[in-house]
Amino acid sequence: MDKENCSSLTEFFLLGITDNSEIKVTLFTTILLIYLTNLLANLGMIILIRMSSQLNTPMYFFLSHLSFCDLCYSTAIGPKTLVELLAKNTSIPFVGCALQFLVFCTFADSECLLLAVMAFDRYEAISNPLLYTVNMSSRVCFLLMAGVYVLATADALIHTTLTFRLCFYTQLNELAIFTIFGFIELSTISVVLVSYCYIILSVLKIHSAEGRFKAFSTCTSHITTVAIFQGTMIFMYFRPSSSYSLDQDKMTSLFYTLVIPMLNPLIYSLRNKDVKRALEKLKNKIQGSNITEVLRFYTILGFK
Repeated sequence: MDKENCSSLTEFFLLGITDNSEIKVTLFTTILLIYLTNLLANLGMIILIRMSSQLNTPMYFFLSHLSFCDLCYSTAIGPKTLVELLAKNTSIPFVGCALQFLVFCTFADSECLLLAVMAFDRYEAISNPLLYTVNMSSRVCFLLMAGVYVLATADALIHTTLTFRLCFYTQLNELAIFTIFGFIELSTISVVLVSYCYIILSVLKIHSAEGRFKAFSTCTSHITTVAIFQGTMIFMYFRPSSSYSLDQDKMTSLFYTLVIPMLNPLIYSLRNKDVKRALEKLKNKIQGSNITEVLRFYTILGFK
């Protein structure tokens, strides 16, 4: 595409996942269920953490932001994907596409950086338990999150600008995108690996098997999340160009934009006793509140 054609571009026409109408219906139903589960699970996790005093710790503070990132970048893609599966006109305005890409990149990058911060948090909790509340104070947590969002937004702006200028200096822009994204990926993976090396060394110093198991069990959900997210990213962007397949890329993209955000809150809640206790406590509180309201209603009516 030459410079004149690129500058006059006003919209894109999306190829879509498939042209088969029967498969489209199945995909629409599946993606809708996944997105609704994702929406409910992540919103539920955020609300539970905000309302529960026993989850008022750095680990769950970061987890609430992980759910927020999952919710945002999946919402940037999910609803539009559902519309495209049913709509006849599959065009998207140039500005709309750029904005969608910017939002997606911002929160996907935020999640990538946040997973590294969460690994550091686990290192502090296990390696320096006596100084944990000091080293990971509310101020430190807020500063870390501010740094995550600032860096992610800056990278997303650069990534979006370069992506939508590919028609001008294709090779240079592709190289810049790959270099910046590769640096972020390698940096975050390095932080995770180094943190877990120190965590393993600290766990090995614990004498009792029960103590070692208890210490390391707090990391299993995070390790699972990192493995799924980073594994998918590496497969998507760092595999040899000779193995590229458009259909395979579409399915992989759907997986990390919709399925992973749905899995994360489930991973952190299904085997997490703190979350289960907080959920049970909140449920009892709501039920108690409902009973109180019913009794008050009967009292107003004159019943005792």
